[in-house]
Amino acid sequence: MTLTAGTVTRLRVAREVSPYGFFLTDGEQEVLLHYTELTGSKPKIGSEMEVFIFFDSEDRIAATMKRPLITLGEVARLQVADVHSRIGVFLEMGLGRQLLLPLSEQPELQSLRPRRGDEVFVKLAHDKIGRLFAKLATEEDLLALVFRAPVSWSNTWVEGWVTKTLKIGSFVLIDGGVVGFGALGFIPEAERAHPLRLGERVRGRVTFIREDGRVNLSMTPVKEVGRVEDADRLLAFLKERPGGAMPYSDQTEADLIKQRFGISKSAFKRALGKLMREGLVVQEGNWTKLTSAAAEQQEQKRDN
Repeated sequence: MTLTAGTVTRLRVAREVSPYGFFLTDGEQEVLLHYTELTGSKPKIGSEMEVFIFFDSEDRIAATMKRPLITLGEVARLQVADVHSRIGVFLEMGLGRQLLLPLSEQPELQSLRPRRGDEVFVKLAHDKIGRLFAKLATEEDLLALVFRAPVSWSNTWVEGWVTKTLKIGSFVLIDGGVVGFGALGFIPEAERAHPLRLGERVRGRVTFIREDGRVNLSMTPVKEVGRVEDADRLLAFLKERPGGAMPYSDQTEADLIKQRFGISKSAFKRALGKLMREGLVVQEGNWTKLTSAAAEQQEQKRDN
């Protein structure tokens, strides 16, 4: 039998060597269970116990009675404990030590990489010399664990974690609560309120439930609600501008609107249309301005 890092195995207590700890054996190999890795009372010589096998800080095979949040080959969601710009992110694995998710497993753009506090779905794996590290869980890994989204989710708001983020959109694993990993979702680029990081917690509205049980999501409310909220936001923005005017109109490029207001051009046009019908704004060329009536209302509020 070979002791394999990342696995939980049952070993016999062979002897105690102070000031180090207990040496455990599988009959062929021995491994140190350091005093700092004990939980509960001290083991008795000759007794058997289950331990987790790992590499210590000096890359020596070691054992612990502490239980990890992930074992070899398993998929788990681990929290980012620390970030190193040249190495990768370090994940909390429940042993008082951290697990590396290297840069090679992360998006190329630094702005899309996980930050401290984000949570990432990973698998525990070995590198070329047998040390433990984290690999990003693939879609195939997650498919074996998720459930089909119920019809009752239609047009409801759900939350989850970003598992992959691309130019076309972001993939999300929706929170499944006590029933497991949840369901797979996708937020198209046009439905994102902002670029999403790997491991970022996100809230979205279910817009479509596919036959395979996956869902499409949007980070924006239904159009009617969104139009009112966006119109209020634009009106507030104009009231803070010099002269009550802004260099944006329904002729402005979609990318500029998305960058400045965080909404799509169609949502921007719907909001402007609402304000124009209410007589609060007018468009002059590429500019949008408060009407005299809206400006007077603003002056009255300031005077009061």
